[in-house]
Amino acid sequence: MTGNGFETPLTRALGCRYPVVQTAMGWVADPKLVAATTNAGGFGFLAAASIPPGGIDAAIAAVKAATDGPFGINFHMFQPNAEEVIEAILLHRVRAVSYGRGPDAATIARFRDAGIECMPTVGAVKHAVRAVALGASIITVQGGEGGGHTGSVPTSLLLPQVLDAVDVPVVAAGGFYDGRGLAAALAWGADGIAMGTRFLLTSESPVHPETLARYLKTADPAAIRVSKAVDGLPQRFIDNEELRRMEGMSRPARFLASLRHGLSWGRAQGMSYASMLRLALRALKAGDAGFAATVMAPNLPRLVEQGLVSGDTRGGLLPSGQVAALIGELESCDALITRIVREAEERLSALRQLPGRDCETATQGAWA
Repeated sequence: MTGNGFETPLTRALGCRYPVVQTAMGWVADPKLVAATTNAGGFGFLAAASIPPGGIDAAIAAVKAATDGPFGINFHMFQPNAEEVIEAILLHRVRAVSYGRGPDAATIARFRDAGIECMPTVGAVKHAVRAVALGASIITVQGGEGGGHTGSVPTSLLLPQVLDAVDVPVVAAGGFYDGRGLAAALAWGADGIAMGTRFLLTSESPVHPETLARYLKTADPAAIRVSKAVDGLPQRFIDNEELRRMEGMSRPARFLASLRHGLSWGRAQGMSYASMLRLALRALKAGDAGFAATVMAPNLPRLVEQGLVSGDTRGGLLPSGQVAALIGELESCDALITRIVREAEERLSALRQLPGRDCETATQGAWA
């Protein structure tokens, strides 16, 4: 699929036509969105973390029924069906796997031995270096502008730091939504861009119509802000009543709310109380999130599902990158990627034509 398009180390590794990746957002990156992205020449990741136990094979089959192109799967080791997802990834030999709180070196080696690209998302230079040491073959770098869990360093500073620190293809995320961003990322030295919020706001998105309208009405980037109130870790959301309510709660009250959400979520996943406790202990022993974040973690899935799936824009949570404030309409994945590529071509062409500058060398690696 790399003919007649941008060719970078990313497109060669993933087998896609354009260096544009759709990230795996829970309750958003479903088979329809993933297939639409892939059919448009990008690369889509299926969000396995929000697929109930027993459902991953059917979800993969749905993607394959809608596209014959490559796609990936995202998961984390602290979801109840992590082992089921790992085995499905290996069985179906998907093109790539992405992760955050990810697998150990032995599991990554199993993926690599099966020819599967390992593509974690990181928000700090030290995490990028560690991910490569564990076996990652591609790194996605998300700057502080991005949605969901995020760091404080903007993409413009984090990206060049990571590019200097690792020797694998690097994908830029956080703040990208158009062709100017793709051209800028390539000029920095990245091998492509990854977008979440921009794909959330497409016509193939499964997000509730009322929630989509709420995203489109958000015009101030400052209203899409970071909070630690949900699970103790910094996350970016569109400001709303539920986020402010949680920020006004005491820590004990948030803990009790998390317990209620966790029990409700666990029962929906078909988990026993004992299995819920084992999962919580395993997450705590991992040591990368801390006690507060572990016990508060169940707040997140239930409230995000309430906001994205049920359309409760006041009582649910709305994770978002700041770029939502710059997006005013829904496009199809095909129209979106076509426009991004055209705009990037225009910007790179303009750079080549700057008087008195040799821009050919600076951009020649971005083209087939």
